[in-house]
Amino acid sequence: MRRSARLIGALTGLTLMAACAPAQGPAEGLSDPMPTAPPRPGAPTAEPTPAATCSPEGVAITELGVSAAMGLRAMGLDLLNCGDRPYELRGYPAVALRDADGDPIEVRIIPGAKPITSGFDHPPTRIVLAPGERAGAALIWRNLVTDATVPATNGTGLDVAPVAGRPAHPVALDGPIDLGNTGRLGVSAWERRKPGPADTPTPAAPPPPTTPPVNPL
Repeated sequence: MRRSARLIGALTGLTLMAACAPAQGPAEGLSDPMPTAPPRPGAPTAEPTPAATCSPEGVAITELGVSAAMGLRAMGLDLLNCGDRPYELRGYPAVALRDADGDPIEVRIIPGAKPITSGFDHPPTRIVLAPGERAGAALIWRNLVTDATVPATNGTGLDVAPVAGRPAHPVALDGPIDLGNTGRLGVSAWERRKPGPADTPTPAAPPPPTTPPVNPL
C-alpha cells in the first residue's frame, strides 16, 4: 500500500498521468488517468522492489511502479538526494534497457514522449535538490505488436543516469518493460517532488553522552 501511494503521489505531483490524452486509435486510448488494471505479465505480486543504495555522487534512483491501461504504460522514477550537499538537475533521465541475459536492447529514447502520448512534454527546468529532497520523472511506452515478424521486446534490466553524461545506476524493476515491437521509450523531464509523509525521515535518538559536552566558548 505504501509503494502504491508513493507512485500515485509522484505521478500526480508531476501532472503526468492527469495529462495523458487518448491515443489516435480507440483501441489504444487512455481514458482514465489511474485506471484499475491487472498487473503486467511477469510482474511479481508479493516481493517488494529492493531499495536503492546511495551512489558515490549522492543520489538514489528507484522505480515507483507502473500504471497500465489498454497498452499504454507509465512508470514513475524517484531520485533522492541522499548526499550531504546540493544536487543540480536539468533535463531528462538517460535510460538504457537490458534483456534477461544482461545484453543491451536497442531502443529509441524519446524526450517528452510526444509520438507516444501527450501530457509528458513539459520542458526541463533547473532543479537544485537539498539533501533529503526528491525529484520525479516517468518512463512512457506502449505494449503494441504491429508486425508478427518482429519479436516483442521485454526489458528486464534498467540503467538510469540522472542526466546524460553522468554515471548510470541500475534500477530494480518489479516487472518487465514490455515494449512489444514498437522499439521506443519516452521519458519526461525531472520535476521537484513535494515532500509527503512517507518522505519525512524519523530522526534517530542520539546516544547518551559518555562525557560532558565541551563548551566551545
